[in-house]
Order: sequence, then structure tokens, then C-alpha cells
Amino acid sequence: MKFKLIILTCLFVVFAHTSSAQLSFGDPVKINTNWQFHLGDCDALKADPSISWRTLNLPHDWSIEGELSPSLASCTGYLPGGTGWYKKEMEIPAKKAGKKVYLYFEGIYNHSEVYINGHLLGKRPNGYVSFAYDATPFIRFGSKNTIIVRVDHSKSADSRWYTGSGIYRNVWLIYANPVHFAQWGITCETKKSDTKEALLKIKSAIENSSRSIANLMLNIRLINKEGKAVADKSEKIVIAPKNHKTDTIDLKIESPDLWNLDRPYLYTLEVSIKEGNKIIDQTTIPVGIRNFIFNPNKGFALNDKWMKLKGVCIHHDAGVLGAAVPKEVWERRLTTLKQMGCNAIRLSHNPQAPELYDLCDKLGFLVMDEAFDEWESPKRKWLTGWNNGTPGYEGSYEFFNEWSERDLQDMICRDRNHPSIFAWSIGNEVDYPNDPYTHPILNGATINQPMYGGYMPNHPAAERLGSIAKRLASIVKKYDTSRPVTAALAGVVMSNETEYPAALDIAGYNYTENRYAQDHQKYPNRVIFGSENGQGLNEWKSVRDNDYIFGQFLWSGIDYLGEAGTWPSRGLGTGLLDFSGFMKPWAYFRQSLWSSAPMIYIGTQRISKSKEARDPWHVWNYPTGDSVRVVCFTNTAKAQLLLNGKTIGNKQVYNDQTGTITWNIAYQDGKLEAVGYDKSDNPVCRDSIITAQAPYAIIAKANTNCLNVDQNLAQIEVLVVDKNGNPVTLAENEITCKISGNVEYLGMEAGNNRDVTNYKSSTRKVFHGRLLCYIESQNKKGKAIIQFTSPGLLSAKSELEIR
Repeated sequence: MKFKLIILTCLFVVFAHTSSAQLSFGDPVKINTNWQFHLGDCDALKADPSISWRTLNLPHDWSIEGELSPSLASCTGYLPGGTGWYKKEMEIPAKKAGKKVYLYFEGIYNHSEVYINGHLLGKRPNGYVSFAYDATPFIRFGSKNTIIVRVDHSKSADSRWYTGSGIYRNVWLIYANPVHFAQWGITCETKKSDTKEALLKIKSAIENSSRSIANLMLNIRLINKEGKAVADKSEKIVIAPKNHKTDTIDLKIESPDLWNLDRPYLYTLEVSIKEGNKIIDQTTIPVGIRNFIFNPNKGFALNDKWMKLKGVCIHHDAGVLGAAVPKEVWERRLTTLKQMGCNAIRLSHNPQAPELYDLCDKLGFLVMDEAFDEWESPKRKWLTGWNNGTPGYEGSYEFFNEWSERDLQDMICRDRNHPSIFAWSIGNEVDYPNDPYTHPILNGATINQPMYGGYMPNHPAAERLGSIAKRLASIVKKYDTSRPVTAALAGVVMSNETEYPAALDIAGYNYTENRYAQDHQKYPNRVIFGSENGQGLNEWKSVRDNDYIFGQFLWSGIDYLGEAGTWPSRGLGTGLLDFSGFMKPWAYFRQSLWSSAPMIYIGTQRISKSKEARDPWHVWNYPTGDSVRVVCFTNTAKAQLLLNGKTIGNKQVYNDQTGTITWNIAYQDGKLEAVGYDKSDNPVCRDSIITAQAPYAIIAKANTNCLNVDQNLAQIEVLVVDKNGNPVTLAENEITCKISGNVEYLGMEAGNNRDVTNYKSSTRKVFHGRLLCYIESQNKKGKAIIQFTSPGLLSAKSELEIR
């Protein structure tokens, strides 16, 4: 299908694997446990007894285990890189002889080399892509096999943000018959989609590595949530020896349930191939049916309903967990963002963990999947502070020309089966003026980045952007024509002088709201959206009040490591959620703009502050008589303020100029309460703060009291409270965690950007009176006790059962 810039329409079905690492073939077995690890370069391929190994489970990020140091690069969050080796010995049963054996890695950062029994299977420099190797020729069936992986992240300052180091995602061993579906070989696209009927086109790529002709029967069934087959079709296929074939089958579904953001309905697609009466390969795949439209004047429609994308950008780390982030952490984070009214995620600036896409499918988010932050030339990486000091120039640009086509292909083929993904981004800010590309238009032009000055003829010419973008866009279209190609433009003034924007189907603008109106008029067929935006009210109004701007993506949804300021600083603290996934006060402001459910939040600050604080916290502790400003975020028509049950702030009408309601009052101990009213003057929501006494006790609230044995995660919220059980938001007590039982302590995260305590430490200070503790099961049943203590406070404990 060819995209049109005036009206861009996509009608298709997509799906995601659940238990099979997004593979569409064979019998996958997760092999995360009992690996051996050595940090430091050596010749681990030789049986050298002097090499020290420690046993651990994957996913694993060794950088997060290092000491934070001001001597390290700020772009990495002041954490180390280095070189590491992984080793795993496992027996491949003799009964598997005759099978194909593959190793599949969801992500290794970076410059990995994979060996099996001393034989090199391959190298992959990109740390974000998933890849598989055919290990069959070197497998010893019926005996021990040794997998060795070398990871070279010695160029640690190779990104503008924290990347992590090591095998930081899942690893799978796949057994397959000689005749099997190809890797990522099943695709499903809709040629028609509405509430009356959907027409699905399912392609199945099959490989025959045997020396015989394969006479097969391909079977496809689509099953609804009630377990009823709504479509069923079979077809005979013949594949020559040492050959492959792609077959296409159309399915018609009457009265389909469409996938949308409020009801992300997923069918199950069953695909199998039989040889005679024997099933030789099969897979089950969640399927979402939906359609969308892009229009340069009307914006974006999902299932023919025009809407705004209320999006955030996220990186792939999670504070003290680094880059090895369990699925449960992402589910908690995404659920919180959803409750705030967020409906879209931009994956910045690289392919992320497969489980994250599965969650977006399940929870109902639209996803912008992104491939690159650099093209053929380097960007500045700040080593001593943000935009400070002498930058470094390591990075992915070093292998872009050799690997970009393969990396982009693999991202699309892996991820194209997700209903959440609405666009492929081929680049982020590669047109940042003079970092690295330049153009004469920068002389005297009013651009968004004046710090970089005018035209620099010694830098790469901006005209290169157009030719590279056209090449990358053609790669996208080769593997998926059902979604638009986009990119996040940082230097729109410069890029408009090139062929870059014209190579895109939809154009993302970073922090360039002032260009929306004039570019919409100058380029009437260009579909424009905010791909990276500040969190102010005016930035939202530029979307809300203009039909032709279909959405925005705030920087950022969650605090992340790297891009750190001067020491001590761990990362960039612009997130709506902190490192631990707790909502900051400013997140409630965003909820007041985005959420349709009635909400209200109050926070306070001293009036003596020179300017209004960005984050008025839930604090009601001041000297008696102090002048205090109460800040209210709400989406109700009116709000009123009560103190100890009596009106202290009269009803005020919502102020669309500021997006806030404020009252200036004199402090008194007690209960401060805000009440939100609808247009008919009915109370619809409340929020309150109670004066807290001195810290008295610890409370531990686990999200679950039962874990399964397979590396399941408990997230325990730890609060400091007073003798009445009220949270002490100003508390800074140091908490110590002690565990007993078959679990592993992964860390405690308080969300404080200036806390540079070792991430694996069992002690940490609360921040705003709270922190989050991560406990993971370790493949053994039993019970575990997690105890939290602090000098002078009553202790708390959580009991977990591992089944």
C-alpha cells in the first residue's frame, strides 16, 4: 500500500508473542538461570583456571553494580562500562538429535560475540536489537555444551543516556524441526476493518532445511476471548529441499471486536503446519484489529474516531535496576501513566524489551517505535555535566553504515506484530543544528538551539539528511507498508531546506511549537505532531486547540539515568514519574489536562519563594501563622479549600490561562482539604493533607504476597509514618533491608536524583518519606521475610510465599 500525505490510512491487524520471545517458530525455552560471569577482559574461550567466575541469573546489567564516581562520564549517569564475559554450560538431550537448535538474545549491550563450544556464531555491535543464531552445526547432542558471550562496552560514553552493560534482556534456546516457520516469519495485515467486517491477510514464511520435499498443511484459526473460533482456514504447501516459501491466507471476520485504547481487545491466532498427521511447528499469537487515519488538517483517527495522542517519551532503565528491568516494573509504570490520561508512548531512542510492547498491546497504548539516535556522524556526549565541558564522540555512528539496514530490518520484523505500534521512527534529532549537521540557513536564522550558533562549514552538510532518510524509509517500506515512517526533527528550519521531511510520511517536531502554524500553511500536505515537548500548559494548548496537530510526547514520562548534570546527579529529573515510578506533583497537573475522570490534587509551598515551585508537594507542616500558597491541580469546573472542616478558600472557577487554582492562607495544624465541583455545583472529588507528627514507624506495602518461582518480582512500597499512621513527606530516614528465604534483593529506589549511594546497597534514605524495594524469586519454592528497619522507628516486614 502506498501512503498519501493528504490522507494517510492504515488498516491492519497485528499481534505479539507472549511466551516465545516474539519468535514465531519452534519450542523456545528461557535459559536465564545459572550463568557464570567475569568482569574484565581475558581469554575466556580457554579453560584458564585463573579466571574468576561468579554465578548469576539473567537479565544482568553489570554497570549498575559499579560505584558511581564523578570521574566517570555524566552521560552514563557516572557509572562504568568495561568488558565482560558470560558462560553457561547445559546438556542438549540426545533425543533432540535431528532438531535445529537456535540461540535467541533479546538484547546485549553491546558489541557482543556469541560462541558455542568454541565456535563463533556471530557478532552484533548494536546493543538494542534482538537476534538469533543457528547453533545446530556445533551442538553436541547428548552431552555438555558451552555458550560463551563476550560483551565489549569499553567505550562506555557511547550514548547520551545510560545504556547498561551486559546481557540485560532474556535469552532463549529454541528447538525446531528441520521444517519450521521462519524467525519473525508470521505477519498479519488487515485489508478492511470496521465493526461489521474485517479482512485479514496472514503471511507465513516457512523454511525447509531438510533434504526432502516438504508436503505440508498450513492451518490458521482466529479465536476470540471466549475461546470460539471466528475464522478457520487451511492450505496445502509444497516446499523444495533446502528452500523456503511464504504463503498468504485471507481470513474474513464478521462483526469483529476492534482494538482501541479503552478496550484493547486481543484475539488469539493459532498457526500450525502439519506433515502427514503430525504437527511439526505451531505458535499462538495475540491479535489486535484496528485501523487509523492520518490527515494533515484533521490529525489522527483510531477506528475512524478523531483523537489526540497524549504521549510521553521513555528510556529503558529503571533507576537502581539499571537496564535489566523486570516486566512487573514496566506494568506498574504503564498502569500509572494510563491512570494519568496518557495514551501513547515514544520509545526513546531505540528498540526496547519485547515485554514492554506486549504490555502496551494489553493496556491500550499507541507506540512510536524508534531505531536510531545517530546516523553516520557522532553527536556530543557530555562527560562532565549536561552541556558542560568537553564532549566525547563515541557512539553507534561507528557501525551505522555497515549495520543500519540490518538493525532497522530486525526492529521492524520483530515488532511489526503489535497493535500498539502506530509509526516507525528512523531517527531522533539527527538534524540538531551543528550536532553534527549544518546548513547556511543557520546564519541569522531563529532556531530552537541558538547555543550552537550559525553555519559551520567544517561540519557535515545537512543535505546528507535527505539521502539517508530516503534510504532508511525504503527499508521500512520493504518490511512493513501498513504504518507511516516518521522521525523526530530538532532543527526544522534547517531540515526544511533539505529532502529530509519529504522522505517522511508524518513529521515529528521536537520543541518547535512555534513552527506549527507557519509550516502547516507552507507545507499543507505535511502531517505534523509533537514528537518531543515540554510539559507546560501552552505546549498542550498548541495540540488541544489545533486539529492539524494530532498529539505530543512529553520529555519525559519517567526520570532516567544518564544525561546527568554536575555531580552528584544520577540522571535527568524531568519525568512525570520519578525513578521508582511514583507520581510527582507535576504529574497531577498533567492528569488534570489529560484525564477524563474527575480529579483533584493539592500541594503547598511558602509564599516567600521567588517563584512558584514546579512540584508543590503533599506537605502540611509549617510554623503556625506562616503564609502558605496552596496549589490545586484539577479538571473540575470549580474547587474549594477547607481547613479542619471549615471553608478557608472560597470556590474558584478553573483557570484555563494557568491550568491551576491557588489560595494564599495562614498555616494552622490540621487537615487541609480540596473539594472539586462539577458544572452543576455537585462535589465530585476530594484530596487532603494532614499535618504530620515526627517520624514514628515504617510501613511496608507489598504489591503481592505470593510469587511464582520463575523470577517473579515483588515491589514493596516503604513509607515513614507518624504515630497516627500519617505519611511523613518530609522524612529522610535511612532504611535497612534484610531478607531471608529463596529470594534475591535487587535494590531500593527512592527517586532522589542526587542520591549516589551504591545501587546494590541494602540501606537507602527515603525521599519525600518513601521508597520502593524490589525482591525477586529465584526458582525455589518456600517462604521469604523482608524486614525494614531504621534507628528510632518501629520496624516493618513483608512475608512472601514462593510457589
